[in-house]
Amino acid sequence: MSLHQRFGGGAPVGLVSDLDDLEARAVACLRLWQSGAAHRRGLRNELTARLGSIRAQHALSTLETLFDLCAQHARRPLMRHQVDCSCLGADEACFAQFIATAAHGEREDAMLLAMLIVRGDVAPVLTGLAQQAGLALMQANANRPKERVLH
Repeated sequence: MSLHQRFGGGAPVGLVSDLDDLEARAVACLRLWQSGAAHRRGLRNELTARLGSIRAQHALSTLETLFDLCAQHARRPLMRHQVDCSCLGADEACFAQFIATAAHGEREDAMLLAMLIVRGDVAPVLTGLAQQAGLALMQANANRPKERVLH
């Protein structure tokens, strides 16, 4: 049995710690969103603390629509690792790259990545949502408390 047959889109391809802040946040959102209501509330609370209630609600609405479209029009279900897993799955890596590419305004490349996730006719809509979500996550990352460095 090959690695792909055994793990499919969940095959480990790296570590979350190897990702940049935006990509890691995108993976965290994917994992949290698919892990149930309690995790979604935690994500909502975190985004509200970093973005304020209005912008957080907009970001959550965008994420909800993005994940709904992924679920309804996926070429196959997106695989993910557990919330606290340090491994990065193949689907998660693709999703992270998709969000980051869209957020940085590289629309054509983001559309190509979107077509790995959903049908081609849904890719333009998903790409627009990914750009909005990615920009919100970039803002949330910028607003996180700085870690205190001890000397």
